[in-house]
Amino acid sequence: MNTLTELSNPPSSDDIAVDSAPFFVRGKVVEGSDQTHRSRDLGVTFVTPKPDLNALVHPRTELPPLLNTPLSEIIDFLCEAGQKLEDPNNEYVQACIDRMAKVSLAPRKVIEHQMLNATEYLDKKVLEEVVAQNFPNPRALDEWVPHTDHQGRRSFIRAYAPRLIHVLPGNSPGMGIRSIAQSALVKSVSLFKMASADPFSTVAFLRTMAEIDPNHPVVQSMSAIYWRGGDDSVERILYRPQYFDKLVAWGGGDAINNVMKYIGPGFQLVSFDPKTSISMVGKEAFASDEALAEAAELNARDVSILNQEACVCSRFTFIEATPEEGDRYAEVLSERLRIDRMGEGTPRPLDMELKEQIDMLRMMDDEYGVFGKTDGRGVAIRSEEPVDFHPLRKTSNVVCVPNLKDAMKYVNVATQTVGVYPFHRMTELRDHLASGGAQRCVRLGEAGPSAIGNPHDAMYPLHRFVHWMANEDGVEGE
Repeated sequence: MNTLTELSNPPSSDDIAVDSAPFFVRGKVVEGSDQTHRSRDLGVTFVTPKPDLNALVHPRTELPPLLNTPLSEIIDFLCEAGQKLEDPNNEYVQACIDRMAKVSLAPRKVIEHQMLNATEYLDKKVLEEVVAQNFPNPRALDEWVPHTDHQGRRSFIRAYAPRLIHVLPGNSPGMGIRSIAQSALVKSVSLFKMASADPFSTVAFLRTMAEIDPNHPVVQSMSAIYWRGGDDSVERILYRPQYFDKLVAWGGGDAINNVMKYIGPGFQLVSFDPKTSISMVGKEAFASDEALAEAAELNARDVSILNQEACVCSRFTFIEATPEEGDRYAEVLSERLRIDRMGEGTPRPLDMELKEQIDMLRMMDDEYGVFGKTDGRGVAIRSEEPVDFHPLRKTSNVVCVPNLKDAMKYVNVATQTVGVYPFHRMTELRDHLASGGAQRCVRLGEAGPSAIGNPHDAMYPLHRFVHWMANEDGVEGE
């Protein structure tokens, strides 16, 4: 296998590395400051070792370490790791939070909340239900399951352990925990490419697991490193079918488009594309002041999740209303958005371009209604067509429509979650939403929590991850 050539990213003389982002390679921590990088959102510098690409590849001539480890044992190990992650004295997690606070757009309290909540996934009942929802017969993860078709042909089917590269998102450290757990459940050999907006959390999780047992097959199956996305000197070597089966990619359009050029026979893409979530509020919200307040409060909860950094956060609210009613609703919504729900303190302000766009709309009061301030604490914009920019930092665009079905023209394959009020109207809307391309319909206010093991982005991910293998053994009776 080719070795890594020197990356063309030397440190600038006026750069000062804020923190070191170590790698984790199959049970071992790799420290170093050979390379200097900048975080995506805030431009903070951090240093990493030089990747050893040879060490990241598990030869196909060797069976995956987890292949013959019973699924029940894997789940028990993940649960034990979850308890270690929740320990307030976990030095890896605490150091990770400190470092994340420097590179993340999210306030420190939000980061702490994300880290704590993410461990809820490492629960025995949760993990067992995830497996049960993804696999009609979970035995296929542990053994070759016999099957005889109606013609008497015998087969043995196995959900074989895959070799995966995960391109992780940078907006939620919890996705690192989920990706590690899901990789372990399908017994994969996994390489996690961390994001510049979070080059710390995945290694912190893996180091915690190594504290339990550095030689456990789960630990020996996992590696996590950082390289700059699009770096051809790394990706043209690693993104090959002789080394990995599938690339599991999270990220924006540029990130997904970059990896597409490597996809071909034997190297498949499982893509969690960039998504936008919306809310739909019926005319029933104007039945009383109490109904209006309830709808606005539930709407604000969906907008504010993770400071509106996640795909699941509502950005556009389509409401059955006249412009005057829309202004009334948007004003109440803006007040609800400005509630500090997590004790996060002073949020990061809107970037200048977004602030200027919203302030310009404020001056066009014959077409738009703008409520709240552009200070990152919450603002609602009433309009009759969706705005042409991406709402961020607790910003909601309230779009007035005669009927919620008229909003279906704005639903497409990039629409992830749709929160509906009143709740009973989900039934009349869900077929139209699915036809438009939406992937999830929920009660307004419940965009964040999701039913365990349900499809994500219109697929069962674990079912897609594995390498399905059939061993056919002739006709019964021969």
